[in-house]
Amino acid sequence: MTEFFEVHERDGAARLGELRLAESLPTPALADSVLRDAGSLWRAEREQPEGSDAHVTMLPHRGFPPGTDPEVEEAFAVEYPETEYASGAVVSPGTVRDHGADVYALSTAQGVVGHASAFVEAVVEVREAIPADTALVLSGVATPANAALLAYAGVDLVDTARAAVRGTEGMYLSTDGARFLSDLEELLCPCPACARPISEFTREHCAEHNENALRAELARVRTRIRDGSLRDYVEGQVRHSTWGTAAFRTLDTQWGYLEERTPIYRRSRLLATTEDALRRVEIQRFADRVTTRYRSRFDAPLVLVPCSATKPYSDSQSHGQFHDAIRYRGHIVSMTSPIGVVPQELECTYPAQHYDAAVTGRWSEDEIGFVAEVLERYLSRNEYPRVIAHVPAEGYREVVERATEALGIEPEFTVADHPTTDESLTNLSVALSGEEQYRKRERQHSTVKALADVQFGEGAGEGLFPDLSVESRYPKLRAHDGDGEQLAAMVPQYGTLSLTLAGARRWVESEVAVKRVEIDGFVPRGTVLAPGILDADPEIRVGEEVVVEGPSAFAVGRAEMFGREMEESSRGIAVDVRHVEER
Repeated sequence: MTEFFEVHERDGAARLGELRLAESLPTPALADSVLRDAGSLWRAEREQPEGSDAHVTMLPHRGFPPGTDPEVEEAFAVEYPETEYASGAVVSPGTVRDHGADVYALSTAQGVVGHASAFVEAVVEVREAIPADTALVLSGVATPANAALLAYAGVDLVDTARAAVRGTEGMYLSTDGARFLSDLEELLCPCPACARPISEFTREHCAEHNENALRAELARVRTRIRDGSLRDYVEGQVRHSTWGTAAFRTLDTQWGYLEERTPIYRRSRLLATTEDALRRVEIQRFADRVTTRYRSRFDAPLVLVPCSATKPYSDSQSHGQFHDAIRYRGHIVSMTSPIGVVPQELECTYPAQHYDAAVTGRWSEDEIGFVAEVLERYLSRNEYPRVIAHVPAEGYREVVERATEALGIEPEFTVADHPTTDESLTNLSVALSGEEQYRKRERQHSTVKALADVQFGEGAGEGLFPDLSVESRYPKLRAHDGDGEQLAAMVPQYGTLSLTLAGARRWVESEVAVKRVEIDGFVPRGTVLAPGILDADPEIRVGEEVVVEGPSAFAVGRAEMFGREMEESSRGIAVDVRHVEER
């Protein structure tokens, strides 16, 4: 059981944590003092007398050199009994296992950092094998340029060893790489070490600066994790090195590792400024759910329209003009890069309402290919009597043509020059002449059921709300059953449904797969802490609705950890409880 490390916030595989030793250390952080206090030999640490003032049983400062026999490394990764000290273990890929420690060190760190595939494979293998609430250390590898990537991959602790050594070698480090001190005409940093003329700047000062720069970068990383925007930062940061870019893109191929740790929504905006954004878990997950869970409930033509800078789209001036021309005679689906396709009922759902894209008016081949594939999958699942494409020629039209050609569908294009010109809007209105209008209330019902499908699984809309009635106005919708009891409310900020106890009971009684958390015999008040959890559905993701059940209570709330993390953690909030009843 971990006693000294606790995770407070998560941003994908990156975590904002706390290592509690003599002083509390916020992570990701520098662990130099931890390493020094630990001593240099496992043997000496194991022989510490009871009552010693040492605060940690830890790895050797430099770990094992690359090429060390795995059996030798494994022999040093010993299992520690319960003690007043924090414990650590040196592990290596291929032999890593849970040693009951608080901190784990990757022995091959210096051999894999710099090699994209080896680095990703090593970190993922170790991180998957050790408990979720333990800290991962990589020693002798961190620089200001790679610290963000290390944290993004799941590393919690680093040291200043590499930065200091590079300084004594005359290398001046910054977030965009390394420069020979002899080549600098001016210092690039306002830190104390750099607060002197360059003529007086020695290699010792350079080492001090490098450590300061690394320390500042880790503070920036922690801030980004708090904001939920580390991925946005890393996309730009890795561009300063070829191996960093390769490692970042290789990490994106580890879908299971990243998806399990990525929340279903964030408070921050998602920046789509590079084509790497197409591989983001949030983007791929949304596209997958739209094309495997969502199904249109409108007996009307499909009207494809371009996205807008304003979110949600229906609040924009251009979409207001589209609505005036369509007048509920067609089902509106927006096309956008990097999201794919967004049915109008899901325009508030993360990340459709939460992204900003770099708009140039030109689509890359990767963007066209991705959106066309998503649209083709969407059209294969949803049958429409007609497909009307009210989209501009650049990029959008090619996407529509690719997707429909593969399915043998003949789209009707209605844009003459620009989607919002009078001629184009008239063409759109004329194309829908003779089509029956569907009622606004029909849209509200469809929205609630569509949100349920995407959030809880295919068929959840009908399974949870067979006798649905809707109150309030879009997007502040409240779902009731036929007797008027409230079952759920739409959360407009994230496009999710928040269940009441009645809704949770309806969920449990339905055939829809339930995200359950089993607890011990207590009644939660506000939160459920990880130690009180007996079992949790491994499919639970941070931010999802969960049902909490135990001998003494039935509750519903929002997950603050992913499912496996709930079971493995010995500290931290696992569920934010909204409603609870005693049994």
